[in-house]
Parts: sequence; C-alpha cells; structure tokens
Amino acid sequence: MRAYMMLLLGCTILADKTFTLVEAKYLPLLRDLDNCGNYCWGAAALVTLYRYLGDASFYSCKQLGGYASLLQCWIHEYFPTVGKRGTSGLFGIDSPMARAMKWEYRQGTQKVADIRAMLDQLTPHDIAWRPFEDHRVHRPFDDICLYRGGLKWFGTVVLYLPDRCLRQFGYRQYIPTAPPNVDTLDVDVEWATYRQSVLQVTRSHDDPPAAFATIPYETDDDYLAWYYTVSHPILRAPRGDQPMEVPVPVYDEGPSDPRLSYISHELHHYLQRHQAVPEDEQFLEIFRALRLAQGGPLPREGPITYDHESD
Repeated sequence: MRAYMMLLLGCTILADKTFTLVEAKYLPLLRDLDNCGNYCWGAAALVTLYRYLGDASFYSCKQLGGYASLLQCWIHEYFPTVGKRGTSGLFGIDSPMARAMKWEYRQGTQKVADIRAMLDQLTPHDIAWRPFEDHRVHRPFDDICLYRGGLKWFGTVVLYLPDRCLRQFGYRQYIPTAPPNVDTLDVDVEWATYRQSVLQVTRSHDDPPAAFATIPYETDDDYLAWYYTVSHPILRAPRGDQPMEVPVPVYDEGPSDPRLSYISHELHHYLQRHQAVPEDEQFLEIFRALRLAQGGPLPREGPITYDHESD
C-alpha cells in the first residue's frame, strides 16, 4: 500500500520532471496510512504546481512539472472556448468521483501560435468566472479559500493571493495591495490566523467593504487602467521592429439593450453547460447568434432569418 501511495503521489500532485522517480523525502508521510487523509494535500499540490509554473514562465524552460491534470481541468472549467475537450458522463453534481473525471481529452489540431491568438481575443463573455456555483449546495464555499499569504511544502514557499482574482469568488475586482515578502513570511503563523487575512481580502474593516460583483467580470473603475500598467496585455510578439499597440479593452462593453444582454447571457450559459467549442458543427449557429447578441457583425452568409412556420 505504501509503495502504491508513493507511485500515486509521484505521478499526480507531486510529479516532477523525471516522470519516473519519486523523492525519498516523502516516505515519512506514509508511516501512518490511517492519518494520510488528514494532510492538506490541496496546499501541497498548489505549492508544487506554482513552483513549476514559475519555472515555466522562463523561455528556456521546456517541461512542466506538478499536477498537470489539475491545471488542464482548471482551464476546461474557466475557459470553455479554449482547446478541445469532451464530457465523459462519469461526473454529476451528486457524484462521489473527482470533478476531473468530468472531462475527456480530445485531440486538437491547433498549434501554439493559434492558442496564443485565441487567448488574445478572449472577451469577458468567453470566461466562466464562477463555474462551481451550481455545486455549492453540495460543497459549500469555505472562506479559507480567501486566505492571503504563503503556502509551504517541504521548505518551498509560494504566495497565494486571492485578492488578485476576486471575480472567481464573486467579488468586484479592486487594485490589490503589494504582495508580501516570501523571505519574511512565517507561514505557520499566517495559516493559523488565516481569518485575519480573509478580513483584509474582503476589506471587512474598510468603509465601504469589498463589493459583490453584479456582473461576473465587474471591476472597480480604476482597476483596468492599473492592470495594463503592470501586466502583459497580449501573448503574441510584435512583428519586426514595430511595437504592437494594444488598446485597453472596456470590460463593461456589451449590449446596451437589456433584451440583447439577456439573450447573450442565456446563450453563453447554454454553451458553457454543453462545454461547446466553436469548432463543433452542431453549435456553429449558436456561437454566431451569441456574437451577434454581443454586438458583433452579421454573418457573411447574410442576415439571420427564422422560419416561423417550422418553429
């Protein structure tokens, strides 16, 4: 059993770039198999994945370690239009199986350049900001997810900063404070007093406190201007010696007609529930209608018409 657990850990949440070896330092974790279920494996998985994602941000890095299935399923959940995937039918709201069992890999033909262009063209309507809301009745939200500080695993410390992705938690995004210094963090103390950091993230001591988002992608008025001064707005590199001008998108842009806004919202959630991608022929017309409701141009084939008799 211990050998199997070592194999499981080394191939999933603690996977490194060797792909075939497991570090011996994990052996003491398996002395008491009855107690293994009490370990905070989620934090261990995040520390390992965050560390390897940090390495992967450098151009010279050619491989990614960590819990790759977690990262892939996270992409499937939040970005329904990116990549190819299907549903296995093994996971339901009341299913005891892991949520990752919901997804089924499909071979795609897109190259890296295609994916970069697709990511650059994403709009707020293309993102499922809170994909797990329909599951909250079975798995209530725990405010420990709003803990802000460090996560530690076998001497490795990484930052966990939910105030930089507040829209995933239903809050309106504001300009976050500067991240703490990893070298001076006492993670054990921070973790034991996590409720204090939760109050800081939700600004419970401020007037007014952090506001709940009225639309999934809502931000404070000054957030986007700040974001585009500290982040990389695009993935594609400019051609030649000419720098690429990047317009700042307006996240509140959308149909001014409340009827079109409602239609856009319903079409978006229908496509999300079916994990539809634009390449699927059975959803082509719905994607066209969604783009049209969001203010896009009419299809090249001509104006959209409906056959009332057949309806």
